[in-house]
Amino acid sequence: VQLQASGGGLVQPGGSLRLSCAASRSIRSMEMGWYRQAPGKQRELVARIFSGGTTNYADSVKGRFTISRANAENTVYLQMHSLKPEDTAVYYCKADWGVSTYWGQGTLVTVSS
Repeated sequence: VQLQASGGGLVQPGGSLRLSCAASRSIRSMEMGWYRQAPGKQRELVARIFSGGTTNYADSVKGRFTISRANAENTVYLQMHSLKPEDTAVYYCKADWGVSTYWGQGTLVTVSS
């Protein structure tokens, strides 16, 4: 499974961005997630969505970020609002399918004035 993340960029504090993760095959039975890694820090979970639609969020993004999936498009989205400088990181898409895990290449989000 290949994952292509896109949508990152430079945004001012308080702004919004939507990240997309397009998969090379059906994601219908996959657990999908967004992770991020800031400079000098470990990669951390941002949000994930299970095949049935249940979602989990890191406490730091609850109420600001929304993860969603469009199975017909083989795509997962991360809508980000009220962005803060501490959200600056490379954002990675991840897919879990059975015993296998797949990672996308990452997209950089920079929140700065």
